Amino acid sequence: MALPSPPPARVFAELLPAPAAAPASAPAPSGREVHVSGSAELSAGPDRARVSLRLGSRKEAAGAARSSVARRLEYIAQSARQRGVPVCIIFSDFGKMQNVCNLLIEKLGTSVTISPPHFYHTPEAVDTLRRQVCVAAVGNTRQKAQEVCRLFGQSLGKPLLIREEETKEWGGHIDSHLLNSPDSLTLQERIQNATAYASCRVFAVFEIKGRENRRNKLL
Repeated sequence: MALPSPPPARVFAELLPAPAAAPASAPAPSGREVHVSGSAELSAGPDRARVSLRLGSRKEAAGAARSSVARRLEYIAQSARQRGVPVCIIFSDFGKMQNVCNLLIEKLGTSVTISPPHFYHTPEAVDTLRRQVCVAAVGNTRQKAQEVCRLFGQSLGKPLLIREEETKEWGGHIDSHLLNSPDSLTLQERIQNATAYASCRVFAVFEIKGRENRRNKLL
């Protein structure tokens, strides 16, 4: 499931001066820090689609009608198996979903009714999106902290604190009204409506090691 590149982070930073040396014999921490806030936003398209099928048959005898429906149901299952699609008709490959649905309509005609697909995310896909947006926010924050240090000729050190301040999620599995999307929507419109979004803002404190090594920078 391909994800777009995160947009540039919004960053607020400050450089703190070193405090006065303590009289104790043990060396005091330098206190040279950069405080940075950054954010990231990512989106993920649905990774599953569910299609409902309704079969019907008109015969003179009830037994003949049931037999006809059973044969059509077996044909549906056979068509799904031959194309590597789960018989429960839950699709992870949307191209195969379209092919199977078109084939069933072509072969079974008016005896089968296929509902428009309902796209959604598995819990694993949602968890992946949450982790990715948090990692992206941390990466953006570190990059901006590094740029701030370079602006003042300083070298960025190790992180002293990383705190996730705010996360937001919207779209996709969160918006319940998507279950009742109009039948007139195209496949791409349904996928877009089911896309999930997540944003994350983090706060981080990094150590400032000292002046940047200009020789290494030139190399």
